[in-house]
Amino acid sequence: MLDIGDPEALATARVDIDESTPRPSPRRDALKRLGIRFATVMASLLLWQLAATFRLHLWLSFEALPGPITVFGVLARELSTPTFYQDVGASLERIAVGFVLAGVCGAAIGIGVARSRSIDDTVGTLVEILRPVPAIALVPIALLMLPTNEQGIITITFLAALFPVVVSTQHAVRSLPLSWEDAVRTLGGNRLQVLLHVVVPGALPGILSGLTVGIGVSWVCLISAEMISGQYGVGYRTWLAYTLVNYPGVIAGMMTIGVLGWGTSALVGWFGRQVTAWLPRQERR
Repeated sequence: MLDIGDPEALATARVDIDESTPRPSPRRDALKRLGIRFATVMASLLLWQLAATFRLHLWLSFEALPGPITVFGVLARELSTPTFYQDVGASLERIAVGFVLAGVCGAAIGIGVARSRSIDDTVGTLVEILRPVPAIALVPIALLMLPTNEQGIITITFLAALFPVVVSTQHAVRSLPLSWEDAVRTLGGNRLQVLLHVVVPGALPGILSGLTVGIGVSWVCLISAEMISGQYGVGYRTWLAYTLVNYPGVIAGMMTIGVLGWGTSALVGWFGRQVTAWLPRQERR
């Protein structure tokens, strides 16, 4: 009988339990999770097809909504045209430029606001005033002030991702323990060394969190800007399908946007894991 008051007996029992418990292999676990995700998507498509086929009219009406078979047929035809890839390339280029600029500028502004009272009183005040304004609401101003529509769309994408990065970075820097900075200064480090070896690495998880949020907001505002003032791009093509009452084309555009957004978010997540490989990882259950 195990004596719960004996620490050595408890430790021995814990080791025996851990060794006797079978652990699933990482590959098998990954395949299982992938299968669950695939099954979830396929079940959703099946329910959608059944609802469209039988023209269900419950809380939502599926009487006029095209089913996934029709939508995938339209999407397959679009995939065979060069216009589709031109639109996808244009949207990805706009996202890349605006998002990278937002990441660099947002991290710099967030660190400056958190570390300097004068920057907080000046730049920080402007950030707090402009942050509640939806980026898409600035489209008319951007088109009025910038020489081309392309620059206006990129600016809107930049602003959409900027504020999440600024706020996340600011909070991450302010939550760093002061003892870390004191330790570097005790060893003779200057302000630049504190910034490079304490502030930036310590705030990196917060910066990446802001980037993860920012990439999603960037896509929302990019598509909206392309619908308003774009001449090409996924958002423009989706809006054009709507004006032509081509609802399968609208849903095909929505699917394209979803896949592109998922792919870029996964890319940001992968990049974050690479640059923070030194952080301890919590095992998923």
